[in-house]
Amino acid sequence: MVLGSGGARGLAHIGAIEALQERGYRISSVSGCSMGSIIAGMFCAGKLEEAKQWFLSVDKQLILKLTDFSITGNSLVKGSKIIKALQDIVPECRIESLPIPLTLVASDLMTTDEVIFRNGPLFEAIRASISIPLFFQPVQWQGRLLVDGGILNPLPLRQIQRTEGDILVAMDISGKDGLTIQHQSSDLVRIAQSLQQNRMASMPKPIRRLSENVTNRLTAIERAKRLSLQGAVNYITMLDRMSDMQIQQSTLLALQLTPPDVLASMPQYTFNTFDFDKAETIINEGHRLMSEALDTYETSSTL
Repeated sequence: MVLGSGGARGLAHIGAIEALQERGYRISSVSGCSMGSIIAGMFCAGKLEEAKQWFLSVDKQLILKLTDFSITGNSLVKGSKIIKALQDIVPECRIESLPIPLTLVASDLMTTDEVIFRNGPLFEAIRASISIPLFFQPVQWQGRLLVDGGILNPLPLRQIQRTEGDILVAMDISGKDGLTIQHQSSDLVRIAQSLQQNRMASMPKPIRRLSENVTNRLTAIERAKRLSLQGAVNYITMLDRMSDMQIQQSTLLALQLTPPDVLASMPQYTFNTFDFDKAETIINEGHRLMSEALDTYETSSTL
């Protein structure tokens, strides 16, 4: 099973795994990156249910409590507190000792190479794989500077360890969101403004303050442009959207190069990156999407 990147949307992986197990499927190996690496690690360590209950307890206050702000110039958050919280669920262990083979993916910021973890300390690999640039501090590892695996490979299909006769299952949580040129301009403005408001509301406070400072510097003429499609995005959401586009295209390429037998896909704007306080809804949606994908696969297999 391959678990993709996508922030809080990655909680859908929990529901997807549960749907597979309810149907009697046995997951023989897992690969993941970014948020997918956290769920993959918890599952392979046999602690998925405990992790699920912890995520269901997450609210905005806990998110703030786990946000250890960085004083460096390359990130907002250190990332140590979230790793410590995960280690309370799964004590530190080595990847190669897990009962289910696990592959985690990070990106080398300097060489632009993928870095594949199939052995070594579990949380060292997870910490590297989740290092969203500008948000989490990069990880120095064996002379490399590692960041989020989703930058280079948001759905690590080629890296999964396969056995003869298995089927390849993937959960893509950064699917295309469906906006097309056929939408009326007024609809696109409304949708873009809504997306911006929702996204900014879920952003950490330092990012929201940065966006507000930029917006406050706009002239009256520039404020008027906010009623147009061009003005319906700001600096922060534009950068975020550019990242989304890159992730979507990389995912499409990965799917073309290594088509899975079963693919469940969640549109990118179903939930925002930081919607961790919506865990139950996201988990349920992952279960629904995987159940539908399995229905399609099982029906086609019997024809």
